[in-house]
Amino acid sequence: MSQRSTAEPPARRFPGVEIRALSYPDLPQVIAIERRVFPTPWSLAMFVLELSKQSGICLAAVDEGGLVGYMICSRYDTVWHIMNIAVDLDRQQRGIASALLAELYRRVGEETARFTLEVRRSNAVAIHLYEREGFRAAGTRRRYYQDNGEDALVMWRTPATLGGTLDDVPNPGPV
Repeated sequence: MSQRSTAEPPARRFPGVEIRALSYPDLPQVIAIERRVFPTPWSLAMFVLELSKQSGICLAAVDEGGLVGYMICSRYDTVWHIMNIAVDLDRQQRGIASALLAELYRRVGEETARFTLEVRRSNAVAIHLYEREGFRAAGTRRRYYQDNGEDALVMWRTPATLGGTLDDVPNPGPV
C-alpha cells in the first residue's frame, strides 16, 4: 500500500507519539534528523525517490515537538526491505522505533510477510531491537558502510525466524 493511498487506515497512537504516513513536507525535519543520527546521511533526492514509489511504506513518528523519527520500507517482489529507520538522538530508546515497526507490520497486514534490513555490526542497540522484533542474523555484507568500511549484518524477519530458525531465509550465510 502506498503512503498516499486514499484507502489508508487511520493513524495509530502510541504513548505520546503518533505514527502516520511520511510526506514531502516532512523532509526538512527528516534530513535534519538523518544528519544528526547517521555518519553518512541519505540525500534529499534519496528520500524523494523512496516517497515516490507506489510499493513503499514510509512512516513518520510525531510527538508534540514535531517529527521525531521515520522509517522507509520498500517492497521488492515478495520481500519488504527496511531501507532506513531513525529516531532523533534525544528520543531514542523510548519505544519509537518499535512503534514504527509495529505500524509497518500492521500496514503490510500479512502474517507470512518477509522483512529484511542491514545494520552496522557495532550497533548493538539496534541489533537488540531487531532481535526482539523477531529478526535473525542471516549473513554479512562486507565493507558495506562507506564512512569506515564496517560490515553490515543482514537480518531477516520471516515466519521461520519468528519460530527460531532460518528455514525460509534465502541463502543464509556466515555472520
